[in-house]
Amino acid sequence: MTVAIIGAGASGCICTYYLLKKGIDVTLFDIGSPLRTLLPTGGGRCNLAHAEYDFKELAKNYPRGEKFLYSVFSQFSTSDTIAMFDELGVKTYTQENGRIFPASNSAKDVREQILKAIKKASIIKENVDKIQPLECGYKLITNNAKYFFDTVVIAIGGKGRLKGLNHKIIPKVPSLVGLNCENTELSGVVLKNVYSKDCKINGDLLFTHFGISGPLVYTISSIKAREEFPYKLNFDLYPSELDLQSIMNSNPHKELKNILSDIYPRRFAEYIAGNFAEAKAHTINGKTRDSILTKIHNFELNITGTNKGEETVTAGGFDLNEIKPKTMESKIHPNLYIIGEALDIDGFCGGFNLQNAWSTAFVAAKAIE
Repeated sequence: MTVAIIGAGASGCICTYYLLKKGIDVTLFDIGSPLRTLLPTGGGRCNLAHAEYDFKELAKNYPRGEKFLYSVFSQFSTSDTIAMFDELGVKTYTQENGRIFPASNSAKDVREQILKAIKKASIIKENVDKIQPLECGYKLITNNAKYFFDTVVIAIGGKGRLKGLNHKIIPKVPSLVGLNCENTELSGVVLKNVYSKDCKINGDLLFTHFGISGPLVYTISSIKAREEFPYKLNFDLYPSELDLQSIMNSNPHKELKNILSDIYPRRFAEYIAGNFAEAKAHTINGKTRDSILTKIHNFELNITGTNKGEETVTAGGFDLNEIKPKTMESKIHPNLYIIGEALDIDGFCGGFNLQNAWSTAFVAAKAIE
C-alpha cells in the first residue's frame, strides 16, 4: 500500500506517525517546512490540549463540529494526547485554567520531537494542486510532477486549496481573531471580567489600534464567525449591581472621572463620563447618573470586520456530512481521508484546535489498512 498525506502540519505529521508505527510507507507533500504552523501556537509555548476528559464536554468547545467529534474523541481523547506526547518524549503539565503545555514551554521542542519520530517518511516539497480519483487509487498533480497512490489523506489546514474532488467545501472565514470597531481612541485599555450579553461569557476586553482583541474576543469571533458585518456587540462592564448613587453620595466633591477611575482605567473612566468628566458628584442629576449606568451595563460596540492577518484559525472546510466520523474517510471517494482543520471543524482558544488535529489524525491512521 502507498499512502500520500497532503500537508505537513499538526494533523498530517501525527497521522504519519501512527501510520509509520503500523509499518505503512508514507509520503508527505508540503511546499513549506513541516510543522511550521505549530511554532506560534500558545504564544510559542504550544498549547497542546485542554484538560477536559469527558469527550462530550470536550466537544462543546467547538462551535462547528461538536456532534461529529463525539465519535472522534471517544477514540482518541485528551488522555490519549498526553500519552502520545509522553511516548514522543514530550512531558506535559496543566495550568490552573486547564491548558496543557509541554514542560519545556517550547513549541520548537515539540516540533523537533514529532519530526524525529517521522524521519522515516518521505517528504516531497511540492504543492499538490489537484487530486484525480482513479479506478484504483489517486493521481496527484503537483507544481512539478505527477504521482500515484493507493490512499490519500488530506491535511491541508485552514488555508489550503485542492482541485479535482467533487466534495462540498464550506467557504473559509476567519475565526479566533480580533474584531474591528470604531472605538480606537481606547487603544491599550483593558477592562477586566466583562460579560458578553450576546454570547453569555465572561472575560477581559482589550482595546487595540484596530478595535478589540484577547481571549474573550477570540471566543466571540468564533461563535459569530459567519455573522454578516457590521453587527453590534453588547457588554455589561459591571456584571454585579453597581450602586453609583451611593458612591457619589459618599464623595460629593469628587469629580465623576475620579469616581469612575476607582472602577475602571482612567482613560476609560473619562470616556464613559464624557462631558461630565470634571463635574462634581453632587452636581450629577438622576438622568445623567442613569445614562452613565446604561453605558456601563449596556456598552455597545459596532463591529465592522476582522483584523486581517491576525487569523489563527478558520471556520469552514470539507462538509462534515460527506465524511465518516468513525474513520474520517470520504463518503464519496474510498480510501480518501480528510483530517484536522481541512474539515469544517474549529474550536475555541485553549488547545482545542490542536486536539482536533491529533484526534482526527489518529482516527484516520487507525482506519487505514
